[in-house]
Amino acid sequence: MPMETPMTDKKPIPLVGRLAIQLKMLTPGEVARAIVESASSGNSGLAQVFLQTGLLDREQLAKLQKIQKDLVEKHRAKKAAPVPEPMPASGPSPAEIHNAAEHAATVDAPMTSRDVERLHVAPPSQGAGLPAAASPAAIPERVVPSPPAIEPPVPIPAAPPVGEAAPPAPPEPVTAPAVTEDGRVSLELAIPEPGGPDRDKLEATLQAGVQANASDLHFHAGGALKQRVNGELISTEGSIDPALVERMVSSALTPEQRRILGDEGEIDFCLDLPGIGRFRANAYRQQRGLDVVFRTISEKPPTLAELGLPEELKKFTDYHQGMVLITGPAGCGKSSTLAALVNHINESRDDHILTVEDPIEIIHSSKRCLVNQRHAGSHTASFSRALRGALREDPDIIVIGELRDLETISLAMTAAETGHFVLATLHTANAVRTVNRMIGAFPSNEQDQVRAMLSESLRAVISQRLVPSADGGGRIPALELLVINRAIGNLIRDEKTVQIRSSMQTGRAHGMYLLEQSLNELVTEGRVTRDVALSLAEEEKLITAGA
Repeated sequence: MPMETPMTDKKPIPLVGRLAIQLKMLTPGEVARAIVESASSGNSGLAQVFLQTGLLDREQLAKLQKIQKDLVEKHRAKKAAPVPEPMPASGPSPAEIHNAAEHAATVDAPMTSRDVERLHVAPPSQGAGLPAAASPAAIPERVVPSPPAIEPPVPIPAAPPVGEAAPPAPPEPVTAPAVTEDGRVSLELAIPEPGGPDRDKLEATLQAGVQANASDLHFHAGGALKQRVNGELISTEGSIDPALVERMVSSALTPEQRRILGDEGEIDFCLDLPGIGRFRANAYRQQRGLDVVFRTISEKPPTLAELGLPEELKKFTDYHQGMVLITGPAGCGKSSTLAALVNHINESRDDHILTVEDPIEIIHSSKRCLVNQRHAGSHTASFSRALRGALREDPDIIVIGELRDLETISLAMTAAETGHFVLATLHTANAVRTVNRMIGAFPSNEQDQVRAMLSESLRAVISQRLVPSADGGGRIPALELLVINRAIGNLIRDEKTVQIRSSMQTGRAHGMYLLEQSLNELVTEGRVTRDVALSLAEEEKLITAGA
């Protein structure tokens, strides 16, 4: 029997997790594992993790969220209700005081692991679908305090004799955490109000970064301002006042975005500055203050030639059904390659392109195609919600900014099977790992079916890296290309993905090649040094050029 993952007392358990335990829907260990999975995957919605990992089905989750919503509304109504005037009546009984205190501690305050274990052992009350602490029996209708008795004034204690320590101060009262609209605990972080000079300073710094061809600009409270140029971080200004950096960060946000940052401690957004450029950004709170990282985005979609990519990639936009994936590590240019392919479709076909991104990066105006771009989290609740709706919006091409979770991957595969052409990105190191990642995202009892679906719907995997050029003047893309033909499809279906790599090595006639083969060509042309190629190769023995 697997060991339960222990709860920790360091962080409060989200309300939805506490309810799942109190209602006997999940064990404390299952909730703890879901919290760990939520933190590691970057998915802040614990309820969504319950669904993705199979801990709860949709019906159970709907019931849990309904109870959660009711409790949050009751909690808010309780906080908003006026305090009743004291009445000259007999005071509450000790049992009533105990029940009220127990209810307040359970509903308002974060629960520790010890509290959760006690609730898990204790049987739930007979309330109508509510957890024990929220059942009608445990909540008195009204507690009327007794009028205060007249007591003699308390004498002021004398100062302690010289040399003796003062008595410890009484502990500060513990207040209940604020709850956001979706039932999560708000961090209630302070976000400063910016001024006009703060915005001017931000725009001047971003403009300097664009002129220096920086791919990223880092604003760190209490640290130096930095630019990433050709993959290297360069300091452009010494340590500046943390308060100034915080106001600069705040000046890039709308009031609603500041509220989200204060509640959650981080936010993704886009900033469009006419005459300067467009930026994808992430603002977040760290130990010294507020930080933000801006990624520069082209004002217009790039072409394959401008990115230094081979024209042969255009043939992977001719499909009318199936899925093409662009993969690679963070910062390797996946989004730019995706935008170049979408732009080529926009100029060469008469179709409906629907994109789902977070946030929207490169803007595509409608040319021959009708292009609609949706921001997950702003125009739609999530990637999965947008993809479910997309199947009823008559798209020919569906573009997904990132395959982030099980539900998004599943919906993308379904769309590719039902007559749509899907273009998407995925954070994986190479083509074979991409296939394994797609299959491994599903529970083991579904993977046989997923292999069959993937072997039929996947058309190609374009995996890329950005490699420092030999002359130090920039970075050059190196590609790995997997084309799904009948032989590769059989390897995927028969659980023999380990053999795909050798098939790619000998499959140049089918348009396939490994990263090492691409690096070899770059070394032969003198565009990349052999040492750089060896540092990026998975199998150094395949780097034969320049030896």
